[in-house]
Amino acid sequence: MRIVVDLNRCQGYAQCAFLAPDVFAMHGEEALLYNPHADEMQREQVMRAATACPVRAIQVEDLDGAPAAAEERLSGVR
Repeated sequence: MRIVVDLNRCQGYAQCAFLAPDVFAMHGEEALLYNPHADEMQREQVMRAATACPVRAIQVEDLDGAPAAAEERLSGVR
């Protein structure tokens, strides 16, 4: 899985850091730090974080470069 964050779009709401703290972290009040190659074991947390981003700044891709479908990955997850 590969994570790409549009840092120009990110507004620092930190929903991602709350939902996937091992992958996303806020540095100060506005700078987002993240691991672009998070472990597959963190996929569910990363997909929740991407879905929760109010400005849709987070893209998650499978290793083949295809966008990961958040709706499919989260079906049945509450």
